[in-house]
Amino acid sequence: MRLPTPALTHVCQLKVALDPIREMGQGRAGHRRIIPIIGGEVVGEKLSGRLLNLGADWQTVFADGLAELDTRYAMETHDGATIEIINYGYRFGPKEVLDAVARGEDVDPASYKMRTHARLETGDPRYDWVNRTLFVGVGARQKQSVLVDLYALE
Repeated sequence: MRLPTPALTHVCQLKVALDPIREMGQGRAGHRRIIPIIGGEVVGEKLSGRLLNLGADWQTVFADGLAELDTRYAMETHDGATIEIINYGYRFGPKEVLDAVARGEDVDPASYKMRTHARLETGDPRYDWVNRTLFVGVGARQKQSVLVDLYALE
């Protein structure tokens, strides 16, 4: 029996504003750092609004350059609902490309991978659908921000 092939539906783009990186130093698994999330916007037909000035990305960067992304933050929709976002993933690619990203240079997002899976949660009945939807994301790091396109796995 062949099971249905899932489809992806674009939900929104997260434009995440960041404060400077807070370096923690070497941890048990790799270099640790925290990147505060200080706001931003959510643009899309299914979700739109603003990112709140709270949350952070707790990263581990391994010796081979792989960055493990572990974020928790929240949005307020255009009509006043609060939605929590927990986004986990990886950023990896050629060393010279990742070095350019780390310097804050504009880098073609196709030259490296930034892939995530996200869980959204709310108590607002207007957005109850996010509580039972699986999301995947494609991202790009910019100098003081991150872009993430979120897709619903249908």
